[in-house]
Amino acid sequence: MFDWVVGVVEKGGYPGVALLMFLENVFPPIPSEIIMPLAGFAAARGSLDPIGVVLAGTAGSVAGAWVWFLVGRWLGAGRIERLIVRHGRLLTMSLDDLDRARDWFRWRANLAVFLGRLVPAIRTLVSVPAGIARMDTGRFLVWTTLGTLIWTGLLATAGYMLEARFAEVEAYVDPVSKGVVGLVVAAYVWRVATYSPARERD
Repeated sequence: MFDWVVGVVEKGGYPGVALLMFLENVFPPIPSEIIMPLAGFAAARGSLDPIGVVLAGTAGSVAGAWVWFLVGRWLGAGRIERLIVRHGRLLTMSLDDLDRARDWFRWRANLAVFLGRLVPAIRTLVSVPAGIARMDTGRFLVWTTLGTLIWTGLLATAGYMLEARFAEVEAYVDPVSKGVVGLVVAAYVWRVATYSPARERD
C-alpha cells in the first residue's frame, strides 16, 4: 500500500492527493494518516506546494464525506431501522444504538460533524447520521470542511517536518498501515461475534 500511495502522490500531484483522500473516505482502509504525510514529504522536497497539498487533500476528503452524507439522506431513518432489524449483527448496531446516536446528533450536529472529522475511524461514519438527520447541507459542508482542513493540515505538516527522515519513516509506515487494517478487520469480527441486540421493534 505504501509504494502505491507514494506513486499516486508523485505522479498524480494535487489531483492524485485529492483522489486518494476521496477514496480514503469512501474506502477507509486507505488511511489519511499515510496519504497526507506522504503529500507533506513531497511538498518538503519542492515538488508540491504545502498549501496546495492541504487544499487538495481537504477537497478530496470533503467530496468523499459528501458521498456518505447523500447515502444517509437516501437511506433515511426508516430504511436504516429496517436494515438494523434484518442485518443488525453485520452492521454491529442495534435499534437502541441508533436512537442514542440520533438523539445525541439532533442536539449537537455541528459539533459532532466538526469533531468527527478529527477522529480516526469515525471520520467517514459521521457523515451518514448527518444525512439521516437531514442536517442542513450548507452547515454540513462548512463544519466538514473546517474539521477536515485542520486534520489534513496537521498530517501534511507532520510529513513536511519529517521529510529529512523519510527513509526511517518509510521502513515502518507500510507494516503499520497493514497492522491498522488488520486491527480494523479484527475489531469488526469481534463486534459481529459478540453482537447482542438490546431490543426489537414491531
